[in-house]
Amino acid sequence: MFLTHQQPAGRDPLTALDEQLRLVRAARDGGLDSIFAGQHHLPESFSHIQPLPWLARLAADAGDLRIGTGIHLLALHNPVDTAESYAGLDVVAGGRSVFGIGLGYRETEYAAFGIPPGEKVRRFTENLRIVRALWSGEPVHADLPWCRLDGVRATTRPASSPPVWMAANSDAAVRRAARLADTWMINPHATAGTVRRQLELFHAERATHGREPLGELPLMREIFCAPTRERALELARPHLAAKYEVYADWGQDRVLPGNESFRAGYDDLAHDRFVVGSPEDCLAALVPWRDELGVDHFVLRTDWAGMPVEHALASLDLLAREVAPVLRSSPAVRPAAAG
Repeated sequence: MFLTHQQPAGRDPLTALDEQLRLVRAARDGGLDSIFAGQHHLPESFSHIQPLPWLARLAADAGDLRIGTGIHLLALHNPVDTAESYAGLDVVAGGRSVFGIGLGYRETEYAAFGIPPGEKVRRFTENLRIVRALWSGEPVHADLPWCRLDGVRATTRPASSPPVWMAANSDAAVRRAARLADTWMINPHATAGTVRRQLELFHAERATHGREPLGELPLMREIFCAPTRERALELARPHLAAKYEVYADWGQDRVLPGNESFRAGYDDLAHDRFVVGSPEDCLAALVPWRDELGVDHFVLRTDWAGMPVEHALASLDLLAREVAPVLRSSPAVRPAAAG
């Protein structure tokens, strides 16, 4: 489950935290596999707990769930602080963390950190190199304007070796994920048609660079499950539509390939993108990702700002009881191009 912890601005934060922890416990008790949380700075339309305090808190209630970021905005932050902080999170999570990272797209965030947009790819790639090197325990060198290291060794290291899942929207970013990350964390915003085409780019780039066989392939999707398609649409539509209006304001659609736009009516926006319906509808949408494209980790968001927690809990219950067991019933078959 992806728990953004985005709330309407001004909402009581303690009430919101209690509701989110109810969702964490429901995911744990329902037998799901992982909990993810994301990051934005100065989110304007929402309040938003940063992922480190949020994930550390939910780890106490998460049992054996994997704990992941989806995503940490790596270029904005000092790599030493990132390496030590997320090593600590891995320890708190019992060695079951996933280090999800991405470049981000909001000009407001880069301006707030004083980073020119033209420098973000270099910062991102160098910061990833430094984080991985520090986690290895080997001497690390860096002579960069934002980080200077002269053979230092990190003593704060993760309990495991957290896999690096890289989010990507544009074709260039997908190729970067193929070269640098353990896998591509497929975004929830692009249509299925766009993702299918980009997966071919991803696998081809990995093959070109002689990368090892892909260990896992995660997909994020917006999903809402109810006993009937009509009820699911009634409950989910207002909150999903409002969220994507905010994404349009933030410019999320501008980093997608082609001419995709979130300035559209709900029906056009939802087509080939959202999964909203009965358990049968949800499976009809998700199983092809497993059987045709090799997805083996579904990161599903069924809770959005303003949605009553009882509605999200009901959707999560159906997903845990009627959707997840079917998705687990047959292993994903990865295309040969994946390596």
